[in-house]
Amino acid sequence: MKQRLLKHDAIPLLIIVFVMVTLFPLAALAQTRRITGKVTSSVNAETLQGVNILVKGNTRKGAVTDNQGMFTLEASPNDILVVSFIGFKSKEIKVGNESTINVSIDEDATQLTELVVTGTRNTGRTVLETPVPVDVISIKEIMGNLPQIDLAQMLAFVAPSFNAVRNQGGDLDSHVDPIQLRNMAPNQILVLVNGKRRHTSSLLIGTTAVGSPSTSVDMMTIPAASIDRVEILRDGAAAQYGSDAVAGVVNIILKKGTNQLTGSLTGGGYSNSGGQAGELTKAGQPDGFNYQFDANYGFKIGDKGFLNLTGQITQRRPTVRRFVNDWEIYDNTYLTNLRTDKNGRPIITNPELINAQATGNTALASTLKTEAGLLSARGYDRSDFAVFAGLPGITMGSVFYNAGYEINPNTTLYSFGGMSYKYLKGFSCYYRRPAQTDRFNYLLYPNGFRPQLITNTADISNTVGIRSKIGEFSVDFSNTFGQNTSLISMTNTFNASIGANSPVDMNIGTNQFSQNSTNLDFSRYFKGIMNGLNVAFGAEMRIENYKIIPGQEESYTYGDAGILTATQAGLLIGPNGLPLQNEASQPIVGANGQPLSVYTGQQVTVKNFAANCQCFSGFGPKDQRNAFRTTMAAYLDTELELTRKFLVTAAVRIENYSDFGGVAIGKVAARYNLASNLTIRGSIASGFRAPSLQELNFTHTTTAFIPDANGVPQPLDVTTYATNSTAARVLGIKGLKQENSRTYGLGMTYQPARGFEVSVDAYQIDVDNRIFQTSFFSAEEVGNHYDEVIGGGQAQFFVNGANVRSKGIELVGNYVQNLARNRSFTYSLAAIFSKNSILSRNPPTLNVANLTTDQVVEKYLSRDIIGQFETGTPRTKLIGSISYRQNKWDVMLRGTYYGKITALSVSADDKGNYYDQTFTPQAILDLSLGYTLNRHLKFSLGGSNILDKYPEILRPENRGFYLYSNYQQGSSGAYYYGRVMFNF
Repeated sequence: MKQRLLKHDAIPLLIIVFVMVTLFPLAALAQTRRITGKVTSSVNAETLQGVNILVKGNTRKGAVTDNQGMFTLEASPNDILVVSFIGFKSKEIKVGNESTINVSIDEDATQLTELVVTGTRNTGRTVLETPVPVDVISIKEIMGNLPQIDLAQMLAFVAPSFNAVRNQGGDLDSHVDPIQLRNMAPNQILVLVNGKRRHTSSLLIGTTAVGSPSTSVDMMTIPAASIDRVEILRDGAAAQYGSDAVAGVVNIILKKGTNQLTGSLTGGGYSNSGGQAGELTKAGQPDGFNYQFDANYGFKIGDKGFLNLTGQITQRRPTVRRFVNDWEIYDNTYLTNLRTDKNGRPIITNPELINAQATGNTALASTLKTEAGLLSARGYDRSDFAVFAGLPGITMGSVFYNAGYEINPNTTLYSFGGMSYKYLKGFSCYYRRPAQTDRFNYLLYPNGFRPQLITNTADISNTVGIRSKIGEFSVDFSNTFGQNTSLISMTNTFNASIGANSPVDMNIGTNQFSQNSTNLDFSRYFKGIMNGLNVAFGAEMRIENYKIIPGQEESYTYGDAGILTATQAGLLIGPNGLPLQNEASQPIVGANGQPLSVYTGQQVTVKNFAANCQCFSGFGPKDQRNAFRTTMAAYLDTELELTRKFLVTAAVRIENYSDFGGVAIGKVAARYNLASNLTIRGSIASGFRAPSLQELNFTHTTTAFIPDANGVPQPLDVTTYATNSTAARVLGIKGLKQENSRTYGLGMTYQPARGFEVSVDAYQIDVDNRIFQTSFFSAEEVGNHYDEVIGGGQAQFFVNGANVRSKGIELVGNYVQNLARNRSFTYSLAAIFSKNSILSRNPPTLNVANLTTDQVVEKYLSRDIIGQFETGTPRTKLIGSISYRQNKWDVMLRGTYYGKITALSVSADDKGNYYDQTFTPQAILDLSLGYTLNRHLKFSLGGSNILDKYPEILRPENRGFYLYSNYQQGSSGAYYYGRVMFNF
């Protein structure tokens, strides 16, 4: 009987169901009416802009509040409105018979139900609905409870896939904190501001956490107080946004609020305990004091516009982490006054010894002939000659704005941007000891000197655009300009080849990068196709310019301080009748051991003094560059909801570069709801990254330090040549090609209960032709008269060195436990487990006469660089935190775990054992305690690395500039801070 009913009565039953499904929406539509309202904060009655109001069960039907907190939408009496905003608890309200609905929502920084705009050109989705992983971080909420005060470091301590290593030395490496995503290179992450491409720093960072030089956006130039939230898209997105989005996208969303003044004053410093290195380091007074003041205020422009302004002033004192080594300070020629000038006249370097001898004090004279005795007599100890690593001193001011004006309901003008100035002075150089005779001058620096590198960086950006409607299409037309200019200088230095007449403070050149992007974007939503189709397409034109402007002449020239011009024919002897001495105080003689014969007017290099500005050579005419690039691109981006449970997205992009050609790439992603609280998602994408103008054009001579047989670093002048240079062409180095990538992702999101969200995502990124930098090639190794091309120095190049792979698993979990009496706990855990691999090295056939094939492969991509990429930074990073709130009090305890790292060396003992070193996992704790005095003032204090953990010290063979490894928690030690926040 039951079976017969299914067979014979199913057809009329289906007809009834079909009629009900069809007519019910029509009946509801007939009751739909216009609903208006305002959304405010329950704490201070502040109107909230950008709040999402959706009709429950229909994410395509809703509105977003304007700058007055107002919204308008169409809804029926039976509809339920879901009001959500980052940092606030979601609220559901039944429409009923009301036509005006004003909503007050409660603050709750743990809520993640806001709409995401990164990775989609639709109206947005919640973080649990996106087909690819997106982290949404409310900066305006967390900045009050974090010890960190700049954006990059904030993100590094809350998002495990994001990293920003603060380099503590190494020429210009500490002048910009390079940012990373998924342990990929800094230039494989794209930064947007309000959805528009952000320009990079003009500086090329020589040493990064993945072993390859790179450009990076300087996120310190964007004041954190200007930011509402940051959306981190952890998936390849080059097909959607263009070059650099290989690892993902960071989209910075600026504040829009008005009629509210907010700000903070923060002060803090490092304890500087010296760590556990014993006599190798030296504890000092607390240092690295930071002071930062920021303020944000928004103005209304009539009834339809806003202007939000942010100002920030930052003062950071340097930290000094000494490496007290046993390297020779005064050699025997210095201690016993055996040095001469180029004319053979004696140079008195130890006058204390002469005075002791003159008075007949033989005991004192004997002591003064020793290094320890002379140090004591002059009031020095070995720590004064130590290598200083540490964070640089920074003085910085920045102003940012965000503005919009609604011309009519369909058309809005908008603009945003800012400017900043940063003065940075760092300890990036080795101490020049008197024993280094080719880099010494007694008149200027009798006890040697410590050069310091300075950058004065000006950064400007501006976007102007209009959003409107053309028929059924939404259109966005904008132009974005950005420029970063760094004037580089040295202080406490000199050019040894010029001698005592050399300036000691020098302008060594300017690097500048400019970028202008013009975008035209269209989008339309077709609700009648399947369950909804969004189509977006557009075009972009981008112009880039990179300049290297030479510095002053003394910073890059070779002077004549060590060159003697013979005034008459004869022997090359001094006033004492003995052969002249070279810079090492060795006699200059011929093969027969006799003084050289010279003719009148002959120029002889007696002292081979080092040329250029010490520590960092000036940029000269041979380095000068003014390179341009034009990029044209077009894209198509679609999102189709096959059903309410099944979403499929696809994108394709065509891009053409004026300097190396065109590419076509694509992406497909999907999301399926297995249940109302369980979703699976996945993606496949191809991508690319064009070599930056800096990589293509950078050329410069710097001083590298290579350990000698005794482990003492010795200076070596190395020039980085562009791949279109004669030095590259003669050696056989090819021009740079684009990096091509393939990204695979698979993940799930789960919400087992309200306030409890979990996401797990696995990824794999393969990159072909990854750009690295070679090791050094000398003229002797290359042969073939290569010295006629590069002289007596060393040469290195940017190359497409290898095919690489990065893969891993990411976990993000968050749980909010609300208790009675305004009490709550928030538990969060985020982790990344990753692995980087070199799949293959790609050396070409080079024109090298005196190296074996294996040696060429090693120089093309050396063992230490491979180690840095594969194991040199933690492949496991976990961040766990517990927050507790009760009325006016809040406390946060956060632990960060860094997995083990292994550094590979290119040096080995006489048995062929490399000086590799593995560092054990490290963990640090952060703590903050806050008290809200009233709705206008809040106080907080706390610290980062409060237990003052230092990493393990390097093994003796690997100690050069650093005593500690730089790639786990760093060697700054404990930092403590206090902060007051105001809100009026």
